[in-house]
Amino acid sequence: MVRLAERCGLPKLAGEHVQLPASKDGTGAFPAAKLMSLVGGMAAGADSIDDMDRLRHGAMGRLFSGVRAPSTLRSFLRSFTHGHVKQLHAVARRFLHELARHTPLLPGADQAAYVDIDDTIRRTHGYAKQGAGYGYSKVKGLNALLGVVSTPLSAPVIAATRLRKGPSNSARGAAAFVAETIRTARACGASGLLVLRADSAFYGADVINACRALGARFSITMRMNASVKATIARIDEDAWTPIKYPQAVWDEEGQCWISDAEIAEIRYTAFTSKPKKQQVTARLIARRVKRLSAGTVPAGQRTLFDTWRYHAAFTDSPLALRDAERDHRRHAVVEQVVADVKNSGFAHAPSGHFQANAAWLALAALAHNLPRAAGALASAFHARATTATIRDRLINVPARLARSARRLTLHLPERWPWSEDFTQLFSTVHAPPAL
Repeated sequence: MVRLAERCGLPKLAGEHVQLPASKDGTGAFPAAKLMSLVGGMAAGADSIDDMDRLRHGAMGRLFSGVRAPSTLRSFLRSFTHGHVKQLHAVARRFLHELARHTPLLPGADQAAYVDIDDTIRRTHGYAKQGAGYGYSKVKGLNALLGVVSTPLSAPVIAATRLRKGPSNSARGAAAFVAETIRTARACGASGLLVLRADSAFYGADVINACRALGARFSITMRMNASVKATIARIDEDAWTPIKYPQAVWDEEGQCWISDAEIAEIRYTAFTSKPKKQQVTARLIARRVKRLSAGTVPAGQRTLFDTWRYHAAFTDSPLALRDAERDHRRHAVVEQVVADVKNSGFAHAPSGHFQANAAWLALAALAHNLPRAAGALASAFHARATTATIRDRLINVPARLARSARRLTLHLPERWPWSEDFTQLFSTVHAPPAL
């Protein structure tokens, strides 16, 4: 992992862009070494500052130089201000571009790619945590906003992060965040069709117009307000088409799905209360699913007619109706990233200082993308595996360290089930650079 980070220029980027002020205690000195220690520790499984000691146990000190103590890293994080966190975001954007250039991180991005945004609450404890509060989930914590990039052939990677106060509205600053994520995706090779996907919390004129200004498409879940309900009610009954859905059955004779879910589309103009230039006319894709809950039907009776639950998405995707609706549902991939990050580096917001936690979130994103790139080099399976799987199979490999003739030799287990994948990764990362 460290070698891959070095070849993609992470230490150099950190040294060039992260400029902390000089202090008597030296907390801002050597930012590259300290950032590498933090990212390396997270890649190895650390989810708190004290866990960074795992890089200094046993013979690790003989393998890696420049590893800082947890107390040093804690002081380093506390010295961050909002401006320094923005510098770290710049490092993360450039590093993702280098990862995409050196590894098959986003295959097929020149044809089609997707940007997914979502926010989550990181639960915190204690009364002294800066910025903590009760948000939409009624849980006390900090609000983390993630921007994710993926392709139909790749697993998602994190392109942008923001840490916000716990009570923050989901859509706060979303337009600028979407613009940053789209620019990062373009820099990583997403030169073809690029679609922003989001849930109804981000349904707003500013978000959609930010997409259009940068040449990206959008597919956003709509709030079921009176206008949307009235528009769906105007859809002709013959326009509804069954789709593949859980428990659907394919009818060979009729060449169609027998399903409890159907879709249709209609033109819709959104944000009519805003100035004309902010109004958007595009496709309203509606999906309806039969209400099968026993609570909606009295015991011992059957329904006289079907009732439906409706879901609506607003999109300007050029894809056919079935493909556009299916792609919109695949926005759920962002939940996988949220769960992965909260099960890895962002399992905690370890500092009482808000900006330290904001820097920690940005580093957690770096530590998520780095193993993802390593997995893409190792095998097709690891290219789509979770961070925990990559860590267990390719990073936390037991080894015995021996010294002979002033050389260090690592003796790895002979029957390690994933030795071929590890060897493939090791050989690729340590190969001489191309001329």
